[in-house]
Amino acid sequence: MGHIRSELAQAIPAMMHQLENIRNIGIVAHIHHGKTTLSDNLLAAAGMISNELAGKQLYLNFDEQEQARLLTINNADVTIVHPYEGKDYLINLIDTPGHVDFGGDVTRAMRAVDGAVVLVCAVEGVMAQTETVLRQALREKVKPVLFINKVDRAIKELKLTSESMQKRFVSIISEVNELIRRMAPPEYVESWQVKVENGSVAFGSGYENWAISFPYMQRSKVTFKDIFELVSTGRSKELATKARINDVVFDMVVRHLPSPLEAQKYRIPHIWKGDLSSEVGRAMLATDPNGPLAFMITDITMDPNAGEIATGRVFSGRLTKGMEVLLAGTKSKNRVQHVSLFMGPERLMVDEVGAGNIAAVIGLTDAFAGSTVSTVPDMVQFEEIRHVSEPVVTVAIEPKHMGDLPKLIETMRKVAKEDASLRVEINNETGEHLLSGMGELHLEITQYRIVNDYHVDITASKPIVVYRETVAGKSPEAFEGKSPNKHNRFYIEVEPLPAAVVKAIQEGEIAQGKSFKDIKTVVNKLVELGIDRDEARGITAVEGTNILFDDTKGIQYLHETMELIIDAFKEAMNRGPLAAEKVYGLKVRLVDAKLHEDSIHRGPGQVIPAARSAIYGAMTTAGRVLLEPLSKVTVNVPQDVLSGATRELQRRRGEILDMNQVGDLNTVVAKVPVAELFGFASDLRSSTAGKVLWSTESMGFERLPSDMQAAVVAEVRTRRGLKPEPYDAAYYAG
Repeated sequence: MGHIRSELAQAIPAMMHQLENIRNIGIVAHIHHGKTTLSDNLLAAAGMISNELAGKQLYLNFDEQEQARLLTINNADVTIVHPYEGKDYLINLIDTPGHVDFGGDVTRAMRAVDGAVVLVCAVEGVMAQTETVLRQALREKVKPVLFINKVDRAIKELKLTSESMQKRFVSIISEVNELIRRMAPPEYVESWQVKVENGSVAFGSGYENWAISFPYMQRSKVTFKDIFELVSTGRSKELATKARINDVVFDMVVRHLPSPLEAQKYRIPHIWKGDLSSEVGRAMLATDPNGPLAFMITDITMDPNAGEIATGRVFSGRLTKGMEVLLAGTKSKNRVQHVSLFMGPERLMVDEVGAGNIAAVIGLTDAFAGSTVSTVPDMVQFEEIRHVSEPVVTVAIEPKHMGDLPKLIETMRKVAKEDASLRVEINNETGEHLLSGMGELHLEITQYRIVNDYHVDITASKPIVVYRETVAGKSPEAFEGKSPNKHNRFYIEVEPLPAAVVKAIQEGEIAQGKSFKDIKTVVNKLVELGIDRDEARGITAVEGTNILFDDTKGIQYLHETMELIIDAFKEAMNRGPLAAEKVYGLKVRLVDAKLHEDSIHRGPGQVIPAARSAIYGAMTTAGRVLLEPLSKVTVNVPQDVLSGATRELQRRRGEILDMNQVGDLNTVVAKVPVAELFGFASDLRSSTAGKVLWSTESMGFERLPSDMQAAVVAEVRTRRGLKPEPYDAAYYAG
């Protein structure tokens, strides 16, 4: 790679300033649809690996776990130069994971890019995770183009004719367009539709190194019939010389995906809610390299030699070695030690990276994925990156040697910093170190890294499912919570929040916290979603998917006490009264309060327990219920082993939602509780003789069957060191 490095080192710095010739793109798809194999071919185009190895080397899967498991776990970034119509274009490409457990990486990557190549397998078609990754892209206003991959398999395995193959393509394209119609920003629903005739759709085989699009067919005179004949007669190499995959895909990227100059005009108002007429606002809209620095970190990786590397998008200004930068929202200042571009597993050191590019930076030790880095004091932070699903599986981790405890705590903090989808909870009271992730595989990989990358020997508990608590209905009357000194009383009512309000909180339309920048907009949104206007005006705090409303009128000293009531609300929502799990989708209304006139008698030790007891008591009278996480499981199996797969799903409390068949291949979609999925992979392989591909997608939380509730509550409480039976309402009445 040395000679390529020197060529790139000379060519790239100049190209980084030609903003109209830059494309920042991500490759997104369902698991095993061929993203990394395609990326290999695109690297071969840049001369970074040999054409013979392209598609086999899996160059961007440079993590040994990725190679062992044949799947992408981390985002991998690479910079490529592509000639098109007499000009050179700089393409910053991110290969993202397809496995649902690593969906957080896809979400973060979408903040850094402006366009996405959506990969769909010609055999399997549009799958659950295709829809998820497309939603993640469109939510970030990232424009899609479509590449239908594995056409060779459709011809050889499904035995499709030339005509039936074209029909299959039409079906996949219309399905993708329907998703775009449903999920794209309204102003782009029509213009972002993918079409064969304009070349925003391409077809090919990442493994066999060929691709075709309508404009390329016209130019090269290669037809569908030629493709069919060459592939079915085993002459794919001949096709790869006539229709090079990199030319077709990169031509599509250059023609149809926007430059930073174009994209930032509509993306900045969407991802940054500061003043667009301010100096930094204007600089970002114009992608101005001479403006103030605005850099958002989307990924943090640990390099054993260099330490923490922060990767992200420079929206304005430039990052240069030695400059001092500020972390928005903190008092922290860091100094940039090195600036580079990722070239797969290696980095190309450069003097500076300007607006419109993706940079890798060493020296931002206080930052985390999602941090806003700037030279502007008090810059408004970029919008929080919202993940599609949340951690639902937990393991308790202990060091094998107690002397390693401080090292383990430090390591767990580091892995959580690297992967924003992980949650780490270090409970000093119980001595538990809990690691929560998206699924069994996510936690397996993280444990592997703790042992092998950070050299801490650990033992881990069996995976534990994360539940949620809510109420069955409305509390029959306001519940009274008394302070220990009996001088303060709070009266609380609870009921489930409407599903539309919960969804709006999850989508970020209603912000977390207690200070609402534009209270009028929040109130109008709540009214639109079915909350009474008078009640909506009392919105006081949002914690998780729960809202506290103040429905009182003219109570003396309440204003001074409200901060403590909010603290009690937060505590109660993060540790419910049924099984000490987080509370989900609850409306909490403060309807009355009696407060002591002397502030010394209404301190934290009095107000917090009283308000918390009132919330817990109201939840108890409303009927506490446990919610369990569910996964949408999609299984692809041949007809002869279909019964083994369906039996395995039903054995695990699975509800089959859909089944369809293309050729000999069956696709089964089922809803299965996460608690039943442990060990599913090996059991499914056994029951299908290994002839299976499967994937999961989060479906949120649903009520646990009532006949299981008492046993699960007792089990969770016992594990947490609580007595098995939850307290009744009389306990909270004091």
